[in-house]
Amino acid sequence: MTFTATSAQCVYGPVPSRRLGRSLGVDLVPFKTCTYDCVYCQLGRTTDKTVTRRRWVDPAEVVAQVRDSLQTEPDIITIAGSGEPTLHSGIGEVIAAIKGFTDTPVAVLTNGSLLGLPAVRQDLGLADIVIPSLDAPDESLFRDVNRPHPGLLFADVVNGLSAFRDGFQGQLWLEVFLLGGVTGLPVEVDRLAEIAARLSPDRIQLNTVVRPPAESFAEPLPAHRMEEFAAMFTPCAEVIAPTATTVTGLAATGADVRALVARRPCTLEDIAAGLGIHRSEALKAVTALVTEGRIGSSTHGGRLFYTAADAVVHTSTEERP
Repeated sequence: MTFTATSAQCVYGPVPSRRLGRSLGVDLVPFKTCTYDCVYCQLGRTTDKTVTRRRWVDPAEVVAQVRDSLQTEPDIITIAGSGEPTLHSGIGEVIAAIKGFTDTPVAVLTNGSLLGLPAVRQDLGLADIVIPSLDAPDESLFRDVNRPHPGLLFADVVNGLSAFRDGFQGQLWLEVFLLGGVTGLPVEVDRLAEIAARLSPDRIQLNTVVRPPAESFAEPLPAHRMEEFAAMFTPCAEVIAPTATTVTGLAATGADVRALVARRPCTLEDIAAGLGIHRSEALKAVTALVTEGRIGSSTHGGRLFYTAADAVVHTSTEERP
């Protein structure tokens, strides 16, 4: 079997998750390999937009890395990372193998775009929690917000979500991402809530722009609007907010900090929480790394985020879609 990428750094963390606690991350596809190119993505623009499933990395190596990382005592093992994880055709093997040696729950964060494929639904069937996305109520906004691969149609994505819900025995949490002036409007939220109700998820979580987005025109909604919109969903949605939970038990190094911010932009509080260190220790580490040019920084929404040294925060003069 030939694999198209190395699995040297497929497992990372634990990192702080706003919904899952201390999450041991598993990244199965190359950076920004995705079926979408969402305008709000915190990781920037998609560089490989595809719907072709491949065995990007060796599942056996990934599973070995997970086993070796369990001494960090994560709350959950989350298959997510820097692309769409269901593009790895061996994701089912990874989940099954992990479930064979640990009781730590396995979650999958997915945009849900490939759930129309029976093989993908089967692969995710052993997960404890699957968190797919619903970011638009129709084909037009789907194209504007998610910028999907041309082979994907909105109706097929929704039908795939419905088919998965019908056969899945675990917890289905639906994430709805709202953008100011686009989908964060009462008429659009009402349509999203109608679709969400038909899918009968166990939980509905509302999200908005928190970290620097791929496009500068992707605007967040204020907290009070998010709470108002949450009441429009059945079951009533919960608003996801950044966490400042403090955890302990990990020793931080420059390599730890760089690995964390390489996966996603992080505030100082995110770094302290994710690495189990005091805020002052995190500040000392990031100051040295920024000075040495080993990590970068950017400001979004009045908050300072640390990023990989070569990360680019995209800006645009385009009008909002």
